[in-house]
Amino acid sequence: MFDLTEEQTMLKDMLVRFLAEAEGDAWSELAELGVIGALFPEAQGGFGGSGADLAVVFEEIGRACNPVPLIECALLPGLLLGAAGQDLSGVIAGTDKLALAHAEVAARYDLDWVETEVSDGRITGDKAVVTGAPTAARFLVTARHSGAPGDRNGIGLYLVDADAPGLSLNAYQTIDGAQAADLTLSDAPATLVLEEALPALERAYAAATLAQCADTLGAMEQAAHMTREYLTTRQQFGRAIGTFQSLAHRLADMMLAVEQARSAVLLAAASLNGPEQDIDIAACKNLLGRMGRLVAEDAIQLHGGIGMTDEYALGRLAKRIIMADHRFGDTDHHLERFIALSKGAA
Repeated sequence: MFDLTEEQTMLKDMLVRFLAEAEGDAWSELAELGVIGALFPEAQGGFGGSGADLAVVFEEIGRACNPVPLIECALLPGLLLGAAGQDLSGVIAGTDKLALAHAEVAARYDLDWVETEVSDGRITGDKAVVTGAPTAARFLVTARHSGAPGDRNGIGLYLVDADAPGLSLNAYQTIDGAQAADLTLSDAPATLVLEEALPALERAYAAATLAQCADTLGAMEQAAHMTREYLTTRQQFGRAIGTFQSLAHRLADMMLAVEQARSAVLLAAASLNGPEQDIDIAACKNLLGRMGRLVAEDAIQLHGGIGMTDEYALGRLAKRIIMADHRFGDTDHHLERFIALSKGAA
């Protein structure tokens, strides 16, 4: 567990004030405010990088339901470039916007399943659901230079320009409002960044999973807050509907779920880069998936029809919470991972 430092408290307060007024993807503004620098340690040009720093930033991003792709276009690329000894000044300043293209249709959530291949500096293959791809200037692409899908060795990390010949995008918007694309690469020219990238990918995905959990926690808190406000102001039969016992009990379940989620995120944040990192993050992601679904579904039901309207923020929060379970491993994946890690620790 941890208490926020003075710097983290100031960062949190600044984010609360800024995001309350921000509309849409606030990438440039957050970069100008120095928020991206909070994701990386001083050794790489940032001023944070701890689990607590990530939790502070992404909880507020989730609470505001802002679609900015900080995880996919700043945190993940920055950690991977940092692992390769690359300069992060452009990433931290927000001027070098990259997107990580790693996921493939057949991979599910297995990081070592890479079918995309590279030969003589040219990549061929398909990448799925690359968040932030439509506005990225470059891509960090994983491709196999040796071995077969499922092998831990032979996965390299490469830079590919967005306008490179042989690269095409099928862009779309995901259900939670994020901008994404599927990438097709056909002999696209690429520059090697890291020859054996899987260990760096695993470390980066651990941080990204924590960030996603903190984002979901913020969205859950906001959904629960909106529901409590609605139940105390909506009148039925001359009294606030929140005074009806059955609805009060459901609200109590929601608030308990939020507190469970907060405890899990605090533990995972404290464990980042430590010996218990993987098992604590797996437990956190599994719990956030289960508690997030409870909060999202109950919030919609307790609001009734208004909760489903496009103009009302609750609908967007619910979509964000539900979709988060499918990012960086869903509930079932992390339950299996937790069991496997527990056996290994026994």
